[in-house]
Amino acid sequence: MDYLVGEEKLPITRACGCVGLSRAAYYRKPMDRLLKDAPVVDVLNQIVAKHGRWGFGLCFSWMRNNGYLWNHKRVWRVYKDMRLNLPRRTKRRLPKLPKQPLIAPTEKNITWALDFMHDTLYYSKPFRTLNIIDESNREILAIEIDTSLPSGRVIRTLEQLGEVYGLPQAIRLDNGPELRSATLVQWCEDKGIELRYIQPGKPSQNAFIERFNRTYRHEVLDAYLFEDLNQVREITDEWMTVYNEERPHRALGKLPPRLFRQPAENSPPSLST
Repeated sequence: MDYLVGEEKLPITRACGCVGLSRAAYYRKPMDRLLKDAPVVDVLNQIVAKHGRWGFGLCFSWMRNNGYLWNHKRVWRVYKDMRLNLPRRTKRRLPKLPKQPLIAPTEKNITWALDFMHDTLYYSKPFRTLNIIDESNREILAIEIDTSLPSGRVIRTLEQLGEVYGLPQAIRLDNGPELRSATLVQWCEDKGIELRYIQPGKPSQNAFIERFNRTYRHEVLDAYLFEDLNQVREITDEWMTVYNEERPHRALGKLPPRLFRQPAENSPPSLST
C-alpha cells in the first residue's frame, strides 16, 4: 500500500482495491498484540501460579466462571504463545520446617510416631503398612496393612485408636502426600492434635519409628514369604503381641513396652534367690 500510494501516486481507494484491502483496515492503526493480549496473559499467569497442573480446559472454564468473556480461540492462541500447552514439570516446594526435638515423653498419648513401609507378596504384588507407635514406651498401637493406604484410611485408623487409647497431643510424621493432605490436616486441627512434620530428607528426626521399622523389617517382612494380605496381617498381629508384651527393649531397660509402663510395684519379681 505504501508503494502504490507513495510511488505510483494511486488514490487510496484504488490502491486498496488492487490489493483487496478495505479502507477501514488501511486507516486502522496497527496495535501491538502484546498490549492487546496483556489482560489475558495476566489472568492466565494468575491461574497457572496457583494451579500449576491445570490444562487449557480448566483454565478457560475458570475464566468464564469468574466473568472473563474472551473468545476461546483468542484464549487458546495466547495460551499457546505462552507455551502453556507444553508439558510442565512443576513441583511444589515444601515449606521450611523447624527441627523438632526428639525427646521421649514420660507419659502415654503425648506423642505418637507414624510412618509407611512397603513390601511385596510372594507373587510380586506390592503392599503397604501404616505403622503407629507411642513414643513414650515404643508400644505398637497399630500396623495397618493393605495395597493402598490413602489419607482417609489413616484418619479411620487414628479414630479407632482414639476409641481404645485416647488421641495424642501430637503426631510425628514425614512429608508424604497422604500425610500432607488437607483432609488429614483438617481432621487433626478439629481434634486439637499437633502435626510435627520432620524436615525433608531428615528421617533421623523420626528416629523412634525408623528404629521400629528396622525391627519389623528384620523380624517379619524379611523373614517370611507371604501368600496373601491375610497372611501378612495374621503374622503381624501375632508378632505385635510378642513385641508389646514379651520382647525386651534395650531403650526400656530390657523390658517389653507394656511392662515398662506398669508401676514399679507391678514389675516382675527378681529371679535371684
